[in-house]
Amino acid sequence: MKPLALVFDAYGTLYDVHSVIALCERFWPGKGGAVSQLWRTKQLEYTWQRSLMQRYVPFSSITEDGLRYACAALGLELGDAQLAALMQQYLKLSPYPEALPALEALRGRKLAILSNGSPDMLDPLVAASGLDKVLDAVLSVAEVKIFKPDPRVYQIAVDRLGVPKEAIGFVSSNCWDACGAKSFGFRTYWINRAGAPLDALDARPDHTIARLTDLAALVG
Repeated sequence: MKPLALVFDAYGTLYDVHSVIALCERFWPGKGGAVSQLWRTKQLEYTWQRSLMQRYVPFSSITEDGLRYACAALGLELGDAQLAALMQQYLKLSPYPEALPALEALRGRKLAILSNGSPDMLDPLVAASGLDKVLDAVLSVAEVKIFKPDPRVYQIAVDRLGVPKEAIGFVSSNCWDACGAKSFGFRTYWINRAGAPLDALDARPDHTIARLTDLAALVG
């Protein structure tokens, strides 16, 4: 059965989280890449740790905490102006160049984002990038106050889109996210841009592809 709806992760899938590197490099020359990488790593770790601890806070708070940690770990001073500027940059991350053409090619079925992001981050990001013109919904874990890959997150898409999980295709560049969605019951598409190995999580994505524009040929 061809999917009746396609649901996309946002950060790292439609949007390049490392498009903050240029601004990081302006603040800390020679350290921009390291800041961005550690920031992203801690951002993800905090979502998993907080989910296990049942201590949810919005993704905007986690993103700020991850940045503070990255700078402290790298011995970099983070002023209030730098913090504000980098948090603002997260509201206008660059979409991957193929994101809009890929979504446009998939029209004719429901298209949505399902993200760890909180609405205060997602809504301005989607509007600034123009992807709001091709998406039917932007869904956030804020509805259930726990982060991916908890099954309650994926259930949001079923409930909000009115489509059975067997008819939903889920797309993510994060293998652990694609595995979580597969375990839940979605058909899954892993965007493996870096040629990374498969995570050993007892659930395999149905398809592994290199770019978003490969989706149209798979889903029909």
